[in-house]
Amino acid sequence: MRLLLALPLRKAWISSVICLAIAVSPLVASAQQSAPSSTSTTQAAKPKKTTTTKKKQQTSKTTKSTTPSASPSKKAAPAGAPQGNRAVTPKNEKTPTGAKAVVPAANHGKSAAGAAAGVVAAAGGLRSNVVFVQDLNSKAVLYSRNEQVVRPIASITKLMTAVIVVDAKLPMNEVIQITQADVDVVKHSRSRLAVGAKHTRGDLMHLALMSSENRAAHALGRSYPGGMTAFVSAMNAKARELGMVQSTFVDPTGLSSANVSTPRDLVKLLQASASRPSIRFYTTDQQHEVRSAGHPTLFRNTNMLVSNPSWDIKVSKTGFINEAGQCLVMVARINNRDTAIVLLNAEGKGTRIGDAIKIRQMIQAKQVASASVEVASLN
Repeated sequence: MRLLLALPLRKAWISSVICLAIAVSPLVASAQQSAPSSTSTTQAAKPKKTTTTKKKQQTSKTTKSTTPSASPSKKAAPAGAPQGNRAVTPKNEKTPTGAKAVVPAANHGKSAAGAAAGVVAAAGGLRSNVVFVQDLNSKAVLYSRNEQVVRPIASITKLMTAVIVVDAKLPMNEVIQITQADVDVVKHSRSRLAVGAKHTRGDLMHLALMSSENRAAHALGRSYPGGMTAFVSAMNAKARELGMVQSTFVDPTGLSSANVSTPRDLVKLLQASASRPSIRFYTTDQQHEVRSAGHPTLFRNTNMLVSNPSWDIKVSKTGFINEAGQCLVMVARINNRDTAIVLLNAEGKGTRIGDAIKIRQMIQAKQVASASVEVASLN
């Protein structure tokens, strides 16, 4: 009887266990599937993050951060590390050979000479082959081109001719006759002084300096005590006395290409000429009339700038032969300062005048700009 009752109970218990197992098994399976999936994702993410970091670190070591960071979240590079792709030159590194140093305008100073030097030195457009501009008050060189070259100076020679005549204290009212010996047989240049004409020494020097009259200059040398040989010797001796160590003179006219000098030597000759009043007057006179056999002849200055009222020229002389090119030397008052201008070997008659005008304009423009800066700094 007990057995008959126990058997149904066992069957019911077993059935309950089986049902419970069937109900729980999906939940267990789901839990088992969910747990491995979550663990796998976590483990896969960690290696990827580590790999990326390592790659960035390796790239940083290899390239040293050649590309600047755009993200604000990234850390700044250590002090001393290169920033971006710019090449930084150390402060103590020397400038490469051949490089030109650019000096700011402010470094030239506020003096008139310094201000002029700043603009003229930087300026272009001057067409004369040899250019030399110097402030005679400060001795500052405002512009220099081929200043060391020794070149033929043509009729600029006549300034030395005049210096010798003045220093010899020969009478200016003495009458000298033009002879065949005064005729140019070197360049065959023309002259308006006829052979046989008689003029005072003063008139001859006037025409030689103002109109660059070759016969007049030759007559001055020929009538010198001791003749032409003594005169040329006196010219070279005076050159040594003035410190013109690279200058040579062979005749009083400049027709020979053997009359040579340098820009710096010519500045010394200009200063010597400016210290002699008669030379200053003759070189800057606009025109002069002489009479020969009762006939008047009017001569004009070969430098048109002397007739320009905007120019204040102390000494002036032009010159030309093929070997020397167009030449012009002057001492002009610019911005209340005496300025020596030497222009040699220019092509074309207007070039030397044009260069002189440009030089003055550049000096004046810089002075005006400098004055404006000084006024502004005071306000």
